[in-house]
Amino acid sequence: MSILFTPHKLNELQLRNRFIFSACEDNLASEQGFVSDALIAKNRKIAQGGVGLIITSHIAVHPLGRTRKRQLGLFHDDMVPGFEKLVAAVHAHGAKIIFQLGHAGSQTKAAVIGRKPLGPSALNADMAEMSPDQIQEAVLAFRQAAERAVAARADGIQLHGAHGYLINQFLSPYFNHRHDTWGGNPENMFRFLKSVTLEIQQVLPKGMPLLIKLNCNDYTPKPGITPELAVAYAERSAGLNIHGIEVSCGTSLLSPWNMCRGAVPAKEIAASFPEPHRTKVENILSGLEGKFTMQEGYNLAAAEKIRLKSGAVPVFPVGGFRRVAHMEELVSSGRTDFISMCRPFIRQPHLVKQIQKGELDAAACTSCNRCLAAVAGDIPVRCYQKQFPKP
Repeated sequence: MSILFTPHKLNELQLRNRFIFSACEDNLASEQGFVSDALIAKNRKIAQGGVGLIITSHIAVHPLGRTRKRQLGLFHDDMVPGFEKLVAAVHAHGAKIIFQLGHAGSQTKAAVIGRKPLGPSALNADMAEMSPDQIQEAVLAFRQAAERAVAARADGIQLHGAHGYLINQFLSPYFNHRHDTWGGNPENMFRFLKSVTLEIQQVLPKGMPLLIKLNCNDYTPKPGITPELAVAYAERSAGLNIHGIEVSCGTSLLSPWNMCRGAVPAKEIAASFPEPHRTKVENILSGLEGKFTMQEGYNLAAAEKIRLKSGAVPVFPVGGFRRVAHMEELVSSGRTDFISMCRPFIRQPHLVKQIQKGELDAAACTSCNRCLAAVAGDIPVRCYQKQFPKP
């Protein structure tokens, strides 16, 4: 049997194989952030396809932490029943499901949250710096969302500390210009993630895993999290007794093509802008084509450096895994504990079963990134490699 189909644990949670469906925005929640039938159907299909673990799309822990109008939320008790149905649908087909909890911070729009976005620092006039009370409110919101996740029977929690959202913002010198106890040096910049982690650990049942998703490189215009700083943060995180580190890179707003290597779908992204601006946006994005070519396992080298400082904590990169032989080699050699993928599962929900049956030797995903253009356009995320919806 291929090592890809051997069970493995995150804390005391046993997964049936080494495949993880990594979190991805999908625009499938209701406009109020509730679980929808479409969202349940999507995750049911992936669970049926044989994956070991599903990490949900990004769940906002606070109304001011929403990234877009159809993002999931877990900031009210009446949201819990929908998540219970989601968990039941996934469990019915043998997969496990971990809730990814996060907060947009300043990486959102006033049109989404009804006020200026809040972050560690106000980098421009459209943002507001969080007060100490607002920071504590956000920390508490993570704890309360984790309590609701437990009530919904989630198998674990992942903190979204990557892609330019609030935890990432506190960790990054690009976003965090504070000089109080929440910034100014790596220890203080780590304090927000540490505070959130310690609060959540108080409410998780014994054996339930707590994971963190970290950037190994922000790729921001000026230095943010670098590979060296990422190693230091991972070492600190491991010292808090977390149970897994997923390694990613880039930010959704400033460096999305570093995050998701491959084609730059200029025309499709431009379609999400008002008509008078579309040609200009398309021309700008077209100039990026060819600069972010897909590389297999493009966060692997950084993850290996993180692994050296993370002790026994499982470390797994996401980004660019396509060939089955490559996946087997990486797990067999101990270079990663799991194969975490997103875009391949969007195109092939039954990918794991197809691999297990020997029906293919590589994922079919071409990294055209039109699925990500759907995120920008507030339309449901699915594979649009053949045809993208007209605006």
